Amino acid sequence: MTQDIYLTGITTTGTPHIGNYVGAIRPGIAASKDPSTEHFYFLADYHSLAKNEDPDKIVRSTLEIAAAWMALGLDTDRAFFYRQSDIPEIPELTWILTGMTAKGLMNRAHSYKAAVQANEERGNADPDKGIMMALYSYPILMAADILMFRSTKVPVGKDQKQHVEMARDIAQRFNHNYGETFVLPEPVIGEHTAVLKGLDGRKMSKSYNNTIPLFANEKQLRKLIMKIKTNSLEPGEPKGTADSTLFEIYKAFASSEETLAIEKAYAGGIAWGEMKQLLFEYINDHLKPAREEYQRLVANPEIVEAELQKGAEKARARSGPFLAEIRDAIGIRRLG
Repeated sequence: MTQDIYLTGITTTGTPHIGNYVGAIRPGIAASKDPSTEHFYFLADYHSLAKNEDPDKIVRSTLEIAAAWMALGLDTDRAFFYRQSDIPEIPELTWILTGMTAKGLMNRAHSYKAAVQANEERGNADPDKGIMMALYSYPILMAADILMFRSTKVPVGKDQKQHVEMARDIAQRFNHNYGETFVLPEPVIGEHTAVLKGLDGRKMSKSYNNTIPLFANEKQLRKLIMKIKTNSLEPGEPKGTADSTLFEIYKAFASSEETLAIEKAYAGGIAWGEMKQLLFEYINDHLKPAREEYQRLVANPEIVEAELQKGAEKARARSGPFLAEIRDAIGIRRLG
């Protein structure tokens, strides 16, 4: 039986928040401890260029995201942990795959279609106004990330499933033309993965500016939790847990026994202020040890850089020889 290879990319476009932690980082670190599988985690800094981010912001985000994974216990000796831009075989493979990708396939990408629709709704005569090739070709770069390491499983949200399916389409076309070269990946949709709401009740997202940074200091953490939107029920009035952002965040961190106790407190009419204080204390205690390590790593970026370089060397031991096979397959070979 072939060993499953999991691959996860984290775009370097902001500070990690608690939604990233419960949705991707925590389950990713837990999964990486399975000795029967291999796990690749990479910082997708080339992908961040599609969003035209500020250069200094990309650098800072790279440091913060890498430090977060390390502080929370990712075993970088077992897992492959690297920065996308440190693997030169990936952009080369992206160009090779571009030659195998139908424009019609890219036209159907959700992100591109959404950008075109936005132009049409604004009344722009050109439906492609302001759309850069980095956005349009994003799925091809993602396909190169996936196919380069023969990934069999790609954990993604429902909104990214299409990109994995596109990677399969591109790989199948390549294999049909040049022989069996690429493994066909499968998307893994985390049906039970926690998706947290933010301060305003919408999905926690950097684009909504409603996040709680994962390693906010105690004062900032408490201030943000106190801002979480609640309803107008008074202390003593029974409260439902459905659609309660406070409850959902608590549940994402707590054990089933602790969650049951909070459900009873809701039924008993716990005051919102009391619940917010309880949530703050619980999350603060949970993250405090990792926060101290995170702060140490951010203050010493050379430690993080050394880890990423070590990861790149390990990853390139796979990507280099595989790219040589791909080059040979397509006829880019030495002449003697």
